Amino acid sequence: MMIDEPRFSRISTNGIVLNVAEAGPADGPLVVLLHGFPEFWYGWKSQIGPLAGAGYRVLAPDQRGYSQSDKPPGVASYGIDVLVDDLIGLIDAAGREKATVIGHDWGGVVAWRAIARRPGRFDRAVILNAPHPDAMLRELRSDAGQLIRSWYTLLFQLPGLPEAMLRRADFRRLVRSMQGSSRPGTFQPADFERYRKAWSEPRALTSMVNWYRAGFRVKGRPDGDPLIKVPTLMIWGAKDKFLGPGVARSSYALCESARLEWIEEATHWVQHEEPDRVNRLILGFLSGQ
Repeated sequence: MMIDEPRFSRISTNGIVLNVAEAGPADGPLVVLLHGFPEFWYGWKSQIGPLAGAGYRVLAPDQRGYSQSDKPPGVASYGIDVLVDDLIGLIDAAGREKATVIGHDWGGVVAWRAIARRPGRFDRAVILNAPHPDAMLRELRSDAGQLIRSWYTLLFQLPGLPEAMLRRADFRRLVRSMQGSSRPGTFQPADFERYRKAWSEPRALTSMVNWYRAGFRVKGRPDGDPLIKVPTLMIWGAKDKFLGPGVARSSYALCESARLEWIEEATHWVQHEEPDRVNRLILGFLSGQ
């Protein structure tokens, strides 16, 4: 069930300002929700209310480059460690030492990197259909099927062309991509009205695509121990058209304490298609079940 419109704030972090949807009691345990491409905070519309109702303080930002958040220029502004620093800054701005991070798609990639680099800042993590970066590289090198699924990431490296293609005909390609990779009826016309408004923000498309460009071009800081030690719940829609099951298994193998929950009938857009089941899994995990 979708929440009523949350309250919004502008939060400074890591030299930029993010638009953040907030809900829940101010003194509740902190949960940060990180959306992926091509969404914004609204991608968590079915999770914010249940989390807040369970007593959690919820922050769901438009990540940098998206919707109403700042959109700094340049590909380097969207490197993975910069994105992690945005997350850490949000936790600091909330006055907390630790948080639970929940991420989907690119938001999940940021979450993986954050719990690997800054494990002391996180109680738990929940990852929805998002690859651990090391696991993704491994699968791209060893699985031709995954390489084919990821063809669009190579297209996104071209200057200007991806933005022009995505903007054409009132964002028809983005709409069709989301519709074609999800179960029928997952996204309604009213949803796409909100998405089109977010995509129409000045510099938004270039900033969104720059996440992919930075993934190829911006080297992260040297890694320490690759093993994920933060307790992690992985929720995976098995019918994902972008990420094969090998990516999920390889990511799981990099965790010291993790649980992998397959939702066989769901796609990449698992939290939209199976919100009640996803919410039960998340709340159970956060409560220690």
